[in-house]
This record gives sequence, C-alpha cells and structure tokens, in this order.
Amino acid sequence: MENIVEVKTPIYPIRTAAKLLGISVPTLRMYEKEGLIIPHKTDGNQRIYSEADLERLRCIRRAISESKISINGIKTIYSLIPCWEVVKCSEGDRKVCNAFQSHEQPCWTFTHPNTTCENRDCKEC
Repeated sequence: MENIVEVKTPIYPIRTAAKLLGISVPTLRMYEKEGLIIPHKTDGNQRIYSEADLERLRCIRRAISESKISINGIKTIYSLIPCWEVVKCSEGDRKVCNAFQSHEQPCWTFTHPNTTCENRDCKEC
C-alpha cells in the first residue's frame, strides 16, 4: 500500500516533470488544456505531478509518436471510458450528463451540475 501512495503523491514541479519526460512546459500545459491530464495543484496554484501522472503522460507520448494517434483521437478514446460504471451514477444522472451523451472529450473536462459527480474529484476516478 505504501508504494501506491508514493506513486500517486505529487512531487514534481512542472519544469522537472517536463525535463523527465523530454518535452516542453508548454506541451504539458497544452495536454492539460486539451483534457488529457489533470495535474495536481499546490495551494499557490502551481502544477505538480506524481509518478502516476508521469506514467500516464509517457503513455500519451507513446500513443502520439509510436501509434500516430492524434490528440483528438486520444480524447475520443478517453471519452469512451465508461465513467458512469466507475462512479455508479444513476440513470437520472446519465440523462443530464454531457459526458454520457458525448464522444468528443473525456468526462473530466465537463462540469457536472446536479449529478453525483458535481463535487467529485476526477483524479479519484
């Protein structure tokens, strides 16, 4: 259990994360803007990344460079993850959920007013 906590603990500031990944800081910010990653933020609103975040980013980079999947393609793949099964939201929530109705972007890029996910931290899913 201790190793899982270590992997999920955000410790790398954005410049360090970018250096470890061999990419630029603007590229990391673009991935966030596109909804591919949700970085942790400090109380001072600085982005910090965990080992798990870096592994997810490495996977994204491999999909782009090796599999030639575009950012829009990755977003579409993420949008097909059945978050409603993970969260176990109700049929009523699904009827008003933009993520359930869409296949264009991941659920965590939407706001979820008046649903089970309204106050949920998407990093926990």
